[in-house]
Amino acid sequence: QVQLVESGGGLVQAGGSLRLSCAASGRIFSIKDMGWYRQAPGKQRELVAIITSGGRTNYAGAVKGRFTISRDNAKNTVTLQMSSLKPEDTAVYYCNGEFLYGSTWYGHWGQGTQVTVSS
Repeated sequence: QVQLVESGGGLVQAGGSLRLSCAASGRIFSIKDMGWYRQAPGKQRELVAIITSGGRTNYAGAVKGRFTISRDNAKNTVTLQMSSLKPEDTAVYYCNGEFLYGSTWYGHWGQGTQVTVSS
């Protein structure tokens, strides 16, 4: 069983920064893409940023240039550095990873961490 545990959320003023971390543990053989998603009240969950095992990244347009995703393959961690935060960034942020079991990839989610940006 694989677990993803996020940390680093909190309350910050607009223009501030936060760093989210996510650590995967359990029986891990291989991890493909890892990413961060967010869900604001009354809205659907959306992709924020994703990073491949080789380090290739992709960002949502709304966060490009402000957020940076990185990962440590040796430690099975993924980090989201968020800068120039805006009130519209307020959401629950979820970590996601694709894990290999036998010959099949399965997605796992963390429990989420709240990020609140005050104006």
